[in-house]
Amino acid sequence: MNHDAFMREALALADAAAAAGEVPVGALVVVDGAVVGRGRNQPVAAHDPTAHAEVMALREAGARLGNYRLTGATLYVTVEPCLMCVGALVHARVGRLVYGATEPRAGAIESTLRVHEHPALNRLLVVSGVLAPECGERMQRFFAARR
Repeated sequence: MNHDAFMREALALADAAAAAGEVPVGALVVVDGAVVGRGRNQPVAAHDPTAHAEVMALREAGARLGNYRLTGATLYVTVEPCLMCVGALVHARVGRLVYGATEPRAGAIESTLRVHEHPALNRLLVVSGVLAPECGERMQRFFAARR
């Protein structure tokens, strides 16, 4: 499966987040090859600590499909998800997670935790490193400008 095209669309959402002064993370939910949910980080503007790109994409997908269960969906995100977002993916029953750059401080797939491997949780297939240099560069550029 070629994940690059979907990750490039997620990168465009990350760019929109950065332009709005948010941490540059973008996400898409894809079902049967069609995008059903898009999200970008917006916790600052929304005054909502849960308004991560992944959660926003899941919310849109659930509303569009009329179901919180997104069985068989793939979530594309530019950066390794945090604990909250991995939990949301598991509860939504997303089948596959595809992400770009690792997140050494808060990533809950490989960097700090491996939450998706807990035996009590629904299985989540993971593909990492898709367009990782481009995804990581956006994060580095954003935080370098803040320092």
